[in-house]
Amino acid sequence: MGRKMEWAGRETYMGGIPRKIVVFAVGAFAKAAVTLFNTSSIHNADTLIRLVRSRPPGIPLLTVSNHMSTLDDPLIWGFKGFPSMDAKMARWVLAAEDICFKNSLLTYFFRLGKCIPITRGAGIYQECMNEALWCLNNGAWLHTFPEGKVSQEDAPIRRLKWGTASLIVRAHVTPIVLPIIHCGFEQVMPEKFFLDRRPPFPLCNKNIKIIIGEPLEFDIPKMRQLAIAKSRDLSFTSRGWPILSPYGLDEAAQRCLFSTISERIQTAMERLRSFGKSFLE
Repeated sequence: MGRKMEWAGRETYMGGIPRKIVVFAVGAFAKAAVTLFNTSSIHNADTLIRLVRSRPPGIPLLTVSNHMSTLDDPLIWGFKGFPSMDAKMARWVLAAEDICFKNSLLTYFFRLGKCIPITRGAGIYQECMNEALWCLNNGAWLHTFPEGKVSQEDAPIRRLKWGTASLIVRAHVTPIVLPIIHCGFEQVMPEKFFLDRRPPFPLCNKNIKIIIGEPLEFDIPKMRQLAIAKSRDLSFTSRGWPILSPYGLDEAAQRCLFSTISERIQTAMERLRSFGKSFLE
């Protein structure tokens, strides 16, 4: 069947019935974990719900968040009032290949759940990034964890990987970028619970906080020109990136542009994290 199983992720596969079943089941699990077995507080939920339900046709949505546990997604969408069991509204998400796509059964399940396999360390031009780009180019909702890996420390947002920024630049229509910060999932699914292993099931009676920011706007044409000008004297070790057409962005310009976008997203996430400190009190 192949490890990637793109066919299982298609909306038309078996009339979409397997996808609906998986999304409904996972969404119900998330609802139970967040609203029944734990306590949750949400800030600015209406902004996310509005953008998921009724953003302008053809405009993609790109949500970004910190990464506190292996259950951040789907639990982050389990709060009250969010359409977490609707397959049509469900997000696409970049998921670690070494965790979610280890065998055919897991690959099939996560493909039905609208997950796209990403190989950590394989770079921003790895094959499956084109799937993520396809989602954005079709006006869909995509979620990423731009820090690149789980960290359960109460620490500032780490330097972001450039994959998310590259998708923003390469998308036919610049997506609405919405930052999200959360905490509490590291207690629901701690990395080192017993014998340095995660618990077999999510833990209960924990406090979950989700802080949703405001949309970020990026003037990509202007930022491209600034990146081209800034990159003329840039010295770096080339990774052999392709030139982005039709804009003629070489690797140096791409590095400048991706870095600028990533820094702005990181700053927005860190401000949300700081706001969350007062929100938690």
